[in-house]
Amino acid sequence: MSLNKQHLDRYDYYINRELSWLRFNERVLQEAEDTSNPLLERLKFMAIFSSNLDEFFMVRVAGLKDQVKAGFNKPDNKSGFTPKQQLKKISSLSHQLVDQQYRHYSEVLIGQLEKENIHFLPISKWKKSEIKHLEQYFHHYILPVLTPMAIDAYRPFPMLSNKSLNLAVVLEGKHDEGAEKLAIVQVPSLLTRAVPIKREGIEAFALLEDIITYFIGSLFSGNKVLSVSPFRITRNADLTIHEEGARDLLREIEKELKKRKWGAAVRLEIISHAMERKVLSFLSSVLEIEEGDIFESEGPLDFTFLFGLYNQLKDHHEHLIDESFVPQPSEEIMEHESLFDAIMERDIFFHHPYHSFQPIVDLIAYASQDPDVLAIKQTLYRVSGDSPIIAALVQAAENGKQVTVLVELKARFDEEKNIQWAKKLEKAGVHVIYGITGLKTHSKITLIIRHQENGIQRYVHLGTGNYNDSTAKLYTDMGILTAKSSFGEDATNFFNHLSGFSEKPKWYKISTSPFEMRETFMTLIDKEIAVHNERGNGRIIAKMNSLTDKPIIMKLYEASMQGVRIDLIVRGICCLRPGLKGISEHITVRSIIDRFLEHSRIFYFHHDGDERIFLSSADWMTRNMEKRIEILFPVSEPAIKQKVKQVLDYGLQDNVKARIQMADGTYTYVSRRKKRKTIQKSGSTLPGSRPIRRK
Repeated sequence: MSLNKQHLDRYDYYINRELSWLRFNERVLQEAEDTSNPLLERLKFMAIFSSNLDEFFMVRVAGLKDQVKAGFNKPDNKSGFTPKQQLKKISSLSHQLVDQQYRHYSEVLIGQLEKENIHFLPISKWKKSEIKHLEQYFHHYILPVLTPMAIDAYRPFPMLSNKSLNLAVVLEGKHDEGAEKLAIVQVPSLLTRAVPIKREGIEAFALLEDIITYFIGSLFSGNKVLSVSPFRITRNADLTIHEEGARDLLREIEKELKKRKWGAAVRLEIISHAMERKVLSFLSSVLEIEEGDIFESEGPLDFTFLFGLYNQLKDHHEHLIDESFVPQPSEEIMEHESLFDAIMERDIFFHHPYHSFQPIVDLIAYASQDPDVLAIKQTLYRVSGDSPIIAALVQAAENGKQVTVLVELKARFDEEKNIQWAKKLEKAGVHVIYGITGLKTHSKITLIIRHQENGIQRYVHLGTGNYNDSTAKLYTDMGILTAKSSFGEDATNFFNHLSGFSEKPKWYKISTSPFEMRETFMTLIDKEIAVHNERGNGRIIAKMNSLTDKPIIMKLYEASMQGVRIDLIVRGICCLRPGLKGISEHITVRSIIDRFLEHSRIFYFHHDGDERIFLSSADWMTRNMEKRIEILFPVSEPAIKQKVKQVLDYGLQDNVKARIQMADGTYTYVSRRKKRKTIQKSGSTLPGSRPIRRK
């Protein structure tokens, strides 16, 4: 079939990025609705949906609004929507999903909680004895923290912080009857939202904002409280960092972080029955909020409080949470006394969280103490709050090792944490670098240089996920430890390129972005097309978080038009339209949302049986291809190849959590009777991998 690439450059062949993301969050909401999930896990998914939507408005919606304000009317290069059109479509779909969320919470989840004897008691159902207890609680624990903020000619509307929950209080003074006044009371974010109430026979809770509302008169003596209207605002929280002119990137980011809480308002959430219309009109005006950015519900506002409720209930309601899961140790490591000996014998594969992340932590800690280790080099994008890896790197520097760490200061919403880690590492004597101007370093790589009997030996860890011991228990990621000299040479050159002025070297094994990695993928797809035209057995399987890169999508369309069978497992955004006759009818797209966040990036090319398998820190997104430093690395050991292929098999066979993407961008659950042809006929099962559950 002849290919006209211009023919593929049509808006109706692509799905808008933002609308695709909203469909992803819809699938998260479906997990809150899925009765096969334990009840408290469903509450957690409800909280995740809300947290996701917060970030979406703070960054993506805020960015589109900035474009509109700047008079930017150019359509996006895939779907053809202008910023104004995107905002209109986003508003419509977001309102639908939020309405669905609140409807399920009030009509289903509240009733199921009550069946478990867990009750949220509104003010109208408080008993006198409970009111007395709550009054004491209010005066001892809540009142000292509250700050009433009057609004008048001398006290302008306060600058309310991002994602804050507030109460708009309308008052009437005793001496000026008929004259109404307005004040704002911010609900303290550090206090527990779900406050336990002692009631015999049930586990009862009152919401913090309800307690404040009931006793709010204590803050305004001499005034009559006419109404209390809860509301919540979301602000533009995207940082504007002028890297080119920054003499000190760390200080530049610190300066911008101070502004994050006070960006322009992009969303206003209210409770319909509790909101005075005149108060809403005032808030809309002072916050410069448009009608489509107002989200009305029957409350409560901000479902992220369900994260806290989950933690309050999980220990004594174990039947309402997922069964505990213990990551398994690596058998290859257990066979050896020394981690270094184990890696010298063979490459060691990890599939987290099924395999424990502890050996990665132990490797850094062991290297920090080993007198034969000369140097440790590592990239850090997101680490845990009390990171044992940071502690080990500090110890290594104090022990005289040459330690170099690239800390990515621009990791969104982790900037402040990473600044603190960078300062701590520098204080300990670690050489800290921040990357390359204009790019984020998203690669996951560690290099350990050790003196051994036969000379210098390099040990390398490459992975798909962050060096974060906390998220490694929740995200599915893959990594390999190797002592192969080719990987060691690449790792050395990679770090020298980041820290010095050397040009990008030629790699032995890896491929990197920006730009080069995309070309690698293009070449691999072209080869699959060529082999398919000869043998008729072309097959590509790719698993990733998101797919947005137009050049790669066009190349996949080209492969499909030539008859190559393509199966994509894309958890989140997917701008490709599968199933278009004559264009993408040989492409399937599926998304898996489950207990663990599917985070690994795997790329498989059949090549007429000469199978090529790669792992990467990068998704097929334009930002990963052009604006980030990423690493793509091959899986060459046959045993590891087999394990990675099995993981792809499980994804393609999943008939419980998998959804198939339709050409219009919507998703439908895979038929639970349908079983797809896999990429292998036999092979041992990877310990701890997802079983294929059938119902």
